[in-house]
This record gives sequence, structure tokens and C-alpha cells, in this order.
Amino acid sequence: MQSNFATYRGFAAVTPSATTLVNCRALWVGGTGTLVLSPDASTTGVTLSAVPAGTLIPIELNQGRVVDTSTATLIVALV
Repeated sequence: MQSNFATYRGFAAVTPSATTLVNCRALWVGGTGTLVLSPDASTTGVTLSAVPAGTLIPIELNQGRVVDTSTATLIVALV
């Protein structure tokens, strides 16, 4: 049987910012809420609403941004 899961070699806490660039293969959200993510330094962000606590978001960001978290907390970038 094949296991379908990703492995990560590092992690870092994420503080939402319009200017801080993030590199990751996934984001883990520890507290329920809304995230606004942008794939680069200049693109308008996309809103992910009602992200449940304990969610792993498999999104790769290369110099992307976690622009805002109206309510989501405990965000960790997995690399």
C-alpha cells in the first residue's frame, strides 16, 4: 500500500504582513479563521475563509505573502 503524505524538513512561525515574504511548501493553521494569501510581493491576495483549526494547506509559496489573518492564528510555514 502506498502512503500519500508529504514530509517537511523545517518549519517557521508566520506573522502576517503585507511586506514579509514567505517560502514554504505548506501552511499549518492552528486556530480557526480567515487567511489572505498572495503568491508574490505584488499580487492582490486571495481570501481563504473559515479555515478550521488544525488544517494543513498544501500551497507552495516562493516569495509569497500571508497578507492578513482576520482571525486565523498559530500559522506555521512548513518547508
